[in-house]
Amino acid sequence: MKITSADFITGAVKPEQYPPPEVPEIAFAGRSNVGKSSLINALVNRKHLVKTSNTPGRTQQINFFDINSAFNLVDLPGYGFAKVPPAVKRQWGPMVEAYLAQRASLKGVILILDVRRHPGAEDDRLVHWLAARQIPMRLVITKIDKLGTNRRIDRLAAIGTHYASLPHVPIPFSARTRFGREELWSALLDLMGAPPP
Repeated sequence: MKITSADFITGAVKPEQYPPPEVPEIAFAGRSNVGKSSLINALVNRKHLVKTSNTPGRTQQINFFDINSAFNLVDLPGYGFAKVPPAVKRQWGPMVEAYLAQRASLKGVILILDVRRHPGAEDDRLVHWLAARQIPMRLVITKIDKLGTNRRIDRLAAIGTHYASLPHVPIPFSARTRFGREELWSALLDLMGAPPP
């Protein structure tokens, strides 16, 4: 996928702040600190399009990014052990659910999992929630460069077995080496129905 432009549009916490639903959108979800921001940056060949942080919970709003003036990538707040005030954390669920349930231009969700950790209850809940609403989804297993070959193979197999009922095999990905980038782009284009102009 050739990226000619990648720009931040806006951050939103409620539907009236979203950009107009004029182009297809793909949302990225996952636990706090799972590597969503790094994955999006690697995907679009930009180092600092999405701000990254070692502090869980840095993303506290829904961030929209325009790609090639043809579609949007949407960075959702992470769930899990985010180091934010409880009152802020409680707002995230309804905020994200409102976007996923109501956004007409949403074509699919990329759920990101850390290869070093087994899927948790929150990951499973999101998988089931999306399936119940017939929102297309792909799993991406990131940070695969953090493990040696044998351990990586074992972890990918374990996660694949955990989600064996899903129709698509998880995509291994490394933001550092860009492994899996083309396969992930193929999945995104498939979710959008046709290659964007």
